[in-house]
Amino acid sequence: MRELYPAIEPYRQGLLKVSNLHTIYFEESGNPQGKPVVILHGGPGGGSQSLYRQYFNPDLWRIVQFDQRGCGKSTPHAELTENTTWHLVEDIETLRKYLNINDWVVSGGSWGSALALAYSQAHPEYCQALILRGIFMLRRKELAWFYQEGAGYLFPEAWEQYVELIPTDERHDMIAAYYRRLISDDQHLRSQAARTWSIWEASTSKLIPDLELITRFGSAEFADAFARLECHYFVNQGFFMSEMQLLENVDRIRHIPTTIVQGRYDVVCPMFTAWELHQAFPEAEFIVVPDAGHSMTELGIRSALINASDRLGK
Repeated sequence: MRELYPAIEPYRQGLLKVSNLHTIYFEESGNPQGKPVVILHGGPGGGSQSLYRQYFNPDLWRIVQFDQRGCGKSTPHAELTENTTWHLVEDIETLRKYLNINDWVVSGGSWGSALALAYSQAHPEYCQALILRGIFMLRRKELAWFYQEGAGYLFPEAWEQYVELIPTDERHDMIAAYYRRLISDDQHLRSQAARTWSIWEASTSKLIPDLELITRFGSAEFADAFARLECHYFVNQGFFMSEMQLLENVDRIRHIPTTIVQGRYDVVCPMFTAWELHQAFPEAEFIVVPDAGHSMTELGIRSALINASDRLGK
């Protein structure tokens, strides 16, 4: 099992205005002359974490992170206007050009894997390699499994808390029911819905539930952006032309060296999605971690990701 690299601080932090409305926070750490990698966080709405830096050897990598529109240190907070997959794809390009990076490795997990696929398919010429974890493509069956019927059979106690907020006559479409509350002018209702939505995901993210993670996801500021942005993207089917778009466009990236890391018992982004990507993209290295769920901090996933970054870094 691989240990994380030592904690480091950014050598550069900044704000980049990407539209009249949105400004994104970014940072760089590691070696300014190293191989560039951009890390795409999950959610949507999850925000970057300092921990992400520790998956890359700081002597080898120029590590770029940014908070996607509406979350983390980006402003305005929890804003849904001008916030789509394609706005984020172009934000990645705007940041690449701003940092004078010719091309880079793109790393993303969960929603970050979907965004990495969307970006690389739109701009394959700027992608040296891809590191993907916990594959998510926002298809109806994936969303239904986690938010409507499926995952709750494995976590019934957490599921009970998730559905309790929604009246019985609205439970036929839980995502829509939550969305109505998350865009409500009633701040108490909005906050309650955001916390409940976020805690459901945190309660299922690891093979062994993590109370510290549940507490962090349940904090009011984090939950507001996380739940609103996730639900916004989900009710809009990720803003894709079709729900199969990321699979249908795999031919655009088959030449890009790619590693896929998937926890066998990932409940949030279940194994069948990674398997279908693997079938469509057999050139990619496909690593199934047999004793892990969704979280990148689980030991087997952590080791696989660090091994992948070391191979690419060298």
